[in-house]
Amino acid sequence: MQKDEKKKLRIFSKQIQMKTIETIAGIGIGHVGGALSIADLLAVLYGKQMKIDPKHPAWEERDWLVVSKGHAGPAVYSALALKGYFPMEQLDTLNRCGTRLPSHCDRNLTTGIDITTGSLGQGASSAAGVALGLKMSGKDNRVYLVLGDGEIEEGQVWEMAMFAAAKKLGNLIAFVDNNKLQIDGEVDELCALGDIGLKFEAFGWNSRTVDGHDVESIDAAVEEAKKQTDKPTMIVLHTVKGKGWSEIEGKVGSHSRTISQEDKERALKEMRQALQAIEEGDAE
Repeated sequence: MQKDEKKKLRIFSKQIQMKTIETIAGIGIGHVGGALSIADLLAVLYGKQMKIDPKHPAWEERDWLVVSKGHAGPAVYSALALKGYFPMEQLDTLNRCGTRLPSHCDRNLTTGIDITTGSLGQGASSAAGVALGLKMSGKDNRVYLVLGDGEIEEGQVWEMAMFAAAKKLGNLIAFVDNNKLQIDGEVDELCALGDIGLKFEAFGWNSRTVDGHDVESIDAAVEEAKKQTDKPTMIVLHTVKGKGWSEIEGKVGSHSRTISQEDKERALKEMRQALQAIEEGDAE
Protein backbone atom coordinates (compact mmCIF):
# COMPACT_ATOMS: atom_id res chain seq x y z
CA MET A 1 0.00 0.00 0.00
CA GLN A 2 1.28 3.42 -0.94
CA LYS A 3 1.91 5.90 1.89
CA ASP A 4 -0.65 8.38 0.56
CA GLU A 5 -3.29 5.67 0.25
CA LYS A 6 -2.67 4.52 3.82
CA LYS A 7 -2.95 8.11 5.04
CA LYS A 8 -6.22 8.56 3.18
CA LEU A 9 -7.73 5.46 4.76
CA ARG A 10 -6.58 6.46 8.25
CA ILE A 11 -8.17 9.87 7.79
CA PHE A 12 -11.39 8.21 6.59
CA SER A 13 -11.39 5.95 9.66
CA LYS A 14 -11.01 8.90 12.00
CA GLN A 15 -13.82 10.72 10.21
CA ILE A 16 -16.05 7.67 10.69
CA GLN A 17 -15.24 7.66 14.41
CA MET A 18 -15.99 11.35 14.77
CA LYS A 19 -19.29 11.14 12.92
CA THR A 20 -20.23 8.11 15.01
CA ILE A 21 -19.68 10.05 18.22
CA GLU A 22 -21.66 13.02 16.92
CA THR A 23 -24.48 10.78 15.71
CA ILE A 24 -24.87 8.86 18.98
CA ALA A 25 -24.45 12.02 21.06
CA GLY A 26 -27.34 13.56 19.13
CA ILE A 27 -29.78 11.17 20.81
CA GLY A 28 -27.66 10.80 23.94
CA ILE A 29 -27.20 7.02 24.12
CA GLY A 30 -26.11 4.18 21.87
CA HIS A 31 -23.79 1.30 21.06
CA VAL A 32 -20.59 3.28 20.84
CA GLY A 33 -17.88 0.76 21.79
CA GLY A 34 -18.45 -1.82 19.08
CA ALA A 35 -19.11 0.88 16.51
CA LEU A 36 -15.77 2.58 17.08
CA SER A 37 -13.85 -0.71 17.02
CA ILE A 38 -14.78 -1.42 13.37
CA ALA A 39 -14.06 2.07 11.99
CA ASP A 40 -10.71 1.00 10.52
CA LEU A 41 -12.30 -2.02 8.85
CA LEU A 42 -15.10 0.11 7.39
CA ALA A 43 -12.53 2.61 6.09
CA VAL A 44 -10.71 -0.15 4.21
CA LEU A 45 -13.89 -1.72 2.83
CA TYR A 46 -15.68 1.46 1.76
CA GLY A 47 -12.49 3.37 0.99
CA LYS A 48 -10.67 0.78 -1.11
CA GLN A 49 -11.79 -2.82 -1.27
CA MET A 50 -15.51 -2.96 -2.00
CA LYS A 51 -16.93 -2.52 -5.48
CA ILE A 52 -19.69 0.06 -4.85
CA ASP A 53 -21.48 3.00 -6.43
CA PRO A 54 -23.07 5.40 -3.90
CA LYS A 55 -25.13 6.97 -6.70
CA HIS A 56 -26.57 3.56 -7.54
CA PRO A 57 -26.84 1.67 -4.20
CA ALA A 58 -28.67 -1.26 -5.79
CA TRP A 59 -26.12 -1.69 -8.58
CA GLU A 60 -26.21 -5.38 -9.48
CA GLU A 61 -22.43 -5.66 -9.78
CA ARG A 62 -21.75 -4.24 -6.31
CA ASP A 63 -20.13 -6.09 -3.46
CA TRP A 64 -22.38 -6.73 -0.47
CA LEU A 65 -21.65 -5.80 3.14
CA VAL A 66 -23.46 -7.62 5.95
CA VAL A 67 -22.72 -6.18 9.40
CA SER A 68 -24.20 -9.00 11.43
CA LYS A 69 -23.39 -7.16 14.66
CA GLY A 70 -26.13 -4.77 13.67
CA HIS A 71 -25.79 -2.61 16.76
CA ALA A 72 -22.67 -1.12 15.12
CA GLY A 73 -25.06 0.59 12.72
CA PRO A 74 -24.02 4.15 13.67
CA ALA A 75 -20.51 3.52 12.34
CA VAL A 76 -21.90 2.03 9.13
CA TYR A 77 -24.27 4.98 8.72
CA SER A 78 -21.37 7.38 9.22
CA ALA A 79 -19.35 5.62 6.53
CA LEU A 80 -22.32 5.65 4.15
CA ALA A 81 -22.95 9.36 4.69
CA LEU A 82 -19.28 10.19 4.20
CA LYS A 83 -19.32 8.23 0.92
CA GLY A 84 -22.39 10.14 -0.26
CA TYR A 85 -25.12 7.51 -0.01
CA PHE A 86 -27.38 10.02 1.73
CA PRO A 87 -27.11 13.60 3.10
CA MET A 88 -24.90 14.05 6.15
CA GLU A 89 -27.78 15.79 7.96
CA GLN A 90 -29.67 12.50 8.02
CA LEU A 91 -27.24 11.26 10.69
CA ASP A 92 -28.96 13.63 13.12
CA THR A 93 -32.11 11.47 12.98
CA LEU A 94 -30.54 8.31 14.45
CA ASN A 95 -33.11 6.20 16.29
CA ARG A 96 -35.71 8.96 16.40
CA CYS A 97 -39.38 8.65 15.49
CA GLY A 98 -39.77 8.27 11.73
CA THR A 99 -36.04 7.84 11.18
CA ARG A 100 -34.47 5.99 8.30
CA LEU A 101 -31.53 5.23 10.58
CA PRO A 102 -32.69 2.82 13.29
CA SER A 103 -30.41 1.61 16.07
CA HIS A 104 -29.72 -1.62 14.13
CA CYS A 105 -29.21 -1.89 10.37
CA ASP A 106 -32.39 -2.20 8.28
CA ARG A 107 -32.23 -2.64 4.50
CA ASN A 108 -35.86 -1.51 4.15
CA LEU A 109 -35.07 1.89 5.64
CA THR A 110 -31.46 2.88 5.03
CA THR A 111 -29.96 3.56 1.61
CA GLY A 112 -26.82 1.46 1.22
CA ILE A 113 -27.69 -1.25 3.76
CA ASP A 114 -27.76 -4.61 2.00
CA ILE A 115 -29.11 -6.90 4.75
CA THR A 116 -31.19 -6.21 7.88
CA THR A 117 -29.28 -7.33 10.98
CA GLY A 118 -29.38 -7.14 14.74
CA SER A 119 -30.54 -10.58 15.87
CA LEU A 120 -27.04 -11.85 16.50
CA GLY A 121 -25.92 -14.72 14.32
CA GLN A 122 -28.62 -14.31 11.70
CA GLY A 123 -26.59 -11.97 9.53
CA ALA A 124 -24.06 -14.76 9.12
CA SER A 125 -26.61 -17.05 7.51
CA SER A 126 -27.92 -14.25 5.31
CA ALA A 127 -24.42 -13.46 4.07
CA ALA A 128 -23.75 -17.09 3.17
CA GLY A 129 -27.09 -17.25 1.37
CA VAL A 130 -26.30 -14.16 -0.68
CA ALA A 131 -22.84 -15.52 -1.49
CA LEU A 132 -24.32 -18.80 -2.68
CA GLY A 133 -26.93 -17.02 -4.78
CA LEU A 134 -24.29 -14.86 -6.46
CA LYS A 135 -22.13 -17.91 -7.13
CA MET A 136 -25.03 -19.85 -8.63
CA SER A 137 -25.80 -16.84 -10.86
CA GLY A 138 -22.24 -16.83 -12.15
CA LYS A 139 -21.54 -13.36 -10.74
CA ASP A 140 -18.18 -12.28 -9.38
CA ASN A 141 -19.58 -10.02 -6.64
CA ARG A 142 -18.13 -10.61 -3.18
CA VAL A 143 -19.92 -10.65 0.16
CA TYR A 144 -18.21 -9.16 3.20
CA LEU A 145 -19.50 -10.23 6.61
CA VAL A 146 -18.72 -8.57 9.97
CA LEU A 147 -19.30 -10.54 13.18
CA GLY A 148 -18.73 -9.66 16.82
CA ASP A 149 -16.64 -11.97 19.01
CA GLY A 150 -19.47 -12.29 21.53
CA GLU A 151 -21.79 -12.94 18.61
CA ILE A 152 -19.92 -16.03 17.48
CA GLU A 153 -21.03 -17.75 20.67
CA GLU A 154 -24.26 -18.23 18.69
CA GLY A 155 -24.58 -21.75 17.28
CA GLN A 156 -26.08 -20.39 14.08
CA VAL A 157 -22.69 -18.92 13.17
CA TRP A 158 -21.08 -22.36 13.21
CA GLU A 159 -23.90 -23.87 11.15
CA MET A 160 -23.15 -21.15 8.61
CA ALA A 161 -19.43 -21.97 8.82
CA MET A 162 -20.11 -25.59 7.87
CA PHE A 163 -22.48 -24.59 5.09
CA ALA A 164 -20.15 -21.97 3.57
CA ALA A 165 -17.23 -24.40 3.49
CA ALA A 166 -19.36 -27.19 2.04
CA LYS A 167 -20.58 -24.90 -0.75
CA LYS A 168 -17.03 -23.65 -1.41
CA LEU A 169 -18.00 -20.00 -1.06
CA GLY A 170 -14.75 -18.36 -2.05
CA ASN A 171 -16.70 -15.14 -2.62
CA LEU A 172 -17.42 -14.83 1.12
CA ILE A 173 -14.91 -12.87 3.22
CA ALA A 174 -15.79 -12.58 6.90
CA PHE A 175 -14.32 -10.66 9.81
CA VAL A 176 -14.57 -11.12 13.56
CA ASP A 177 -14.30 -7.88 15.53
CA ASN A 178 -12.29 -9.51 18.32
CA ASN A 179 -12.42 -6.68 20.86
CA LYS A 180 -12.63 -9.26 23.70
CA LEU A 181 -15.67 -7.65 25.33
CA GLN A 182 -19.41 -8.18 25.14
CA ILE A 183 -22.33 -6.57 26.91
CA ASP A 184 -21.98 -8.63 30.11
CA GLY A 185 -18.20 -8.59 30.47
CA GLU A 186 -15.05 -10.14 29.05
CA VAL A 187 -15.62 -12.76 26.37
CA ASP A 188 -13.03 -15.11 27.86
CA GLU A 189 -14.78 -15.06 31.23
CA LEU A 190 -18.28 -15.55 29.87
CA CYS A 191 -17.66 -18.12 27.13
CA ALA A 192 -14.04 -18.40 26.04
CA LEU A 193 -13.60 -18.73 22.27
CA GLY A 194 -10.08 -20.13 22.12
CA ASP A 195 -8.23 -19.65 18.84
CA ILE A 196 -10.94 -18.28 16.53
CA GLY A 197 -8.91 -18.61 13.36
CA LEU A 198 -8.02 -22.25 14.01
CA LYS A 199 -11.66 -23.07 14.72
CA PHE A 200 -12.76 -21.68 11.38
CA GLU A 201 -9.92 -23.53 9.68
CA ALA A 202 -11.23 -26.73 11.27
CA PHE A 203 -14.58 -25.96 9.63
CA GLY A 204 -12.88 -25.72 6.24
CA TRP A 205 -12.16 -22.01 6.02
CA ASN A 206 -9.04 -20.08 5.17
CA SER A 207 -8.12 -17.76 8.06
CA ARG A 208 -5.81 -14.91 8.97
CA THR A 209 -5.35 -12.89 12.16
CA VAL A 210 -4.33 -9.23 11.95
CA ASP A 211 -4.25 -5.96 13.87
CA GLY A 212 -7.76 -4.63 13.36
CA HIS A 213 -6.60 -1.03 13.73
CA ASP A 214 -3.90 -1.22 11.07
CA VAL A 215 -5.52 -0.37 7.74
CA GLU A 216 -2.54 -1.69 5.81
CA SER A 217 -2.73 -5.11 7.51
CA ILE A 218 -6.50 -5.32 6.98
CA ASP A 219 -6.10 -4.41 3.32
CA ALA A 220 -3.36 -7.01 2.80
CA ALA A 221 -5.51 -9.70 4.43
CA VAL A 222 -8.42 -8.89 2.12
CA GLU A 223 -6.15 -8.97 -0.92
CA GLU A 224 -4.96 -12.43 0.12
CA ALA A 225 -8.54 -13.59 0.73
CA LYS A 226 -9.52 -12.53 -2.78
CA LYS A 227 -7.13 -15.15 -4.15
CA GLN A 228 -9.26 -17.91 -2.62
CA THR A 229 -11.70 -19.43 -5.06
CA ASP A 230 -12.92 -22.59 -3.35
CA LYS A 231 -13.22 -21.72 0.33
CA PRO A 232 -14.48 -18.81 2.44
CA THR A 233 -12.04 -16.70 4.45
CA MET A 234 -12.23 -15.54 8.06
CA ILE A 235 -10.09 -12.55 9.04
CA VAL A 236 -9.81 -12.22 12.80
CA LEU A 237 -9.30 -8.59 13.76
CA HIS A 238 -7.60 -7.89 17.08
CA THR A 239 -9.32 -4.68 18.14
CA VAL A 240 -10.03 -2.49 21.15
CA LYS A 241 -13.61 -1.72 22.08
CA GLY A 242 -14.20 2.03 22.05
CA LYS A 243 -11.06 2.64 19.97
CA GLY A 244 -10.32 6.31 19.44
CA TRP A 245 -11.83 7.61 22.67
CA SER A 246 -9.31 6.75 25.37
CA GLU A 247 -11.80 7.38 28.16
CA ILE A 248 -13.79 4.28 27.20
CA GLU A 249 -11.25 2.12 25.37
CA GLY A 250 -11.24 -1.49 26.50
CA LYS A 251 -14.01 -0.98 29.05
CA VAL A 252 -17.12 -3.17 29.37
CA GLY A 253 -19.30 -0.13 29.91
CA SER A 254 -18.50 1.14 26.43
CA HIS A 255 -20.84 -1.39 24.79
CA SER A 256 -23.87 0.87 25.19
CA ARG A 257 -23.66 4.08 27.14
CA THR A 258 -24.88 7.62 27.40
CA ILE A 259 -22.93 10.36 25.67
CA SER A 260 -23.54 13.82 27.08
CA GLN A 261 -22.57 16.98 25.24
CA GLU A 262 -19.55 17.21 27.54
CA ASP A 263 -18.59 13.63 26.68
CA LYS A 264 -18.96 14.43 22.99
CA GLU A 265 -16.70 17.46 23.18
CA ARG A 266 -13.98 15.54 25.05
CA ALA A 267 -14.11 12.66 22.60
CA LEU A 268 -14.11 14.91 19.54
CA LYS A 269 -11.23 16.98 20.87
CA GLU A 270 -9.14 13.83 21.24
CA MET A 271 -10.15 12.60 17.79
CA ARG A 272 -9.46 15.96 16.14
CA GLN A 273 -5.97 15.93 17.61
CA ALA A 274 -5.42 12.41 16.29
CA LEU A 275 -6.76 13.44 12.88
CA GLN A 276 -4.47 16.45 12.77
CA ALA A 277 -1.48 14.26 13.62
CA ILE A 278 -2.36 11.91 10.74
CA GLU A 279 -2.82 14.79 8.31
CA GLU A 280 0.50 16.31 9.33
CA GLY A 281 2.26 12.98 9.15
CA ASP A 282 3.15 12.83 12.85
CA ALA A 283 1.25 9.61 13.60
CA GLU A 284 2.31 6.16 12.44
